[in-house]
Amino acid sequence: MGGVNLVAGFRPELWREAAPDDAPAELVGFNEDLIGIDGFVMPATQHDAVLWISGSAYDVIFDVARAAIAELHGLGAVVEETSSWPYRHDRDLTGFIDGTENPDLVDAPDLVLVPEGNPGAGGTILLLQKWAHDVAAWESLPVTKQEQVIGRAKPDSVELEDKAQDSHVTSTDQDTFGKIFRRNMPYGTVTDHGTMFVGFSSEQRPLSTMLESMAGLTSGVRDALTFYTRAVAGAYYFVPSTDWLRRVNGTAA
Repeated sequence: MGGVNLVAGFRPELWREAAPDDAPAELVGFNEDLIGIDGFVMPATQHDAVLWISGSAYDVIFDVARAAIAELHGLGAVVEETSSWPYRHDRDLTGFIDGTENPDLVDAPDLVLVPEGNPGAGGTILLLQKWAHDVAAWESLPVTKQEQVIGRAKPDSVELEDKAQDSHVTSTDQDTFGKIFRRNMPYGTVTDHGTMFVGFSSEQRPLSTMLESMAGLTSGVRDALTFYTRAVAGAYYFVPSTDWLRRVNGTAA
């Protein structure tokens, strides 16, 4: 209420070097492009660290972001910045409701936080991707065709009974690949915009297999949505728990 949420993530290899006891063993960065069928590519744009700041008003986010950058002076430099905003409450810029299969906030921690007794306990794995929309191509489609591409009805996000194999819902089915928690946000300007995919999971595999499925490597069929939106950035980060950071910093209660 009037403040911000701050998520700090680190390139897996860097975090393993800095905190070997707190690094999930099999987690790796998005170090190579993911090559799908038909020459489709999800590019790797891995950075060393990410700060994701969200809040109810941009002025507060702006001030916190500047303060964070100032604190990191001499340790790191900003190489990319993206600003996002909510669109029509819970829709992305395709006009569809996003995150319909998300677990609720009560169940999400048990599903997306690394379990106790494991390296990185209480932390989570973040997949961050930037997708640019081909607005003209998408908006030229009738709503019924858009619904077939997504696999859901546009007004209320009800899953279609006759959804196609290449629909986005089928390609990213969480009952098949595992549960994740999405916090996608629109980004950009009126003339150049798209979606920031923000996905959290307790393991990397659900995230990576969804990407492989979208690229057509699982079924030989590419996600239909990838013909209307193009990945332009992709990275994995480990987000340590705030309790771990406080213990290391000597500020634990």
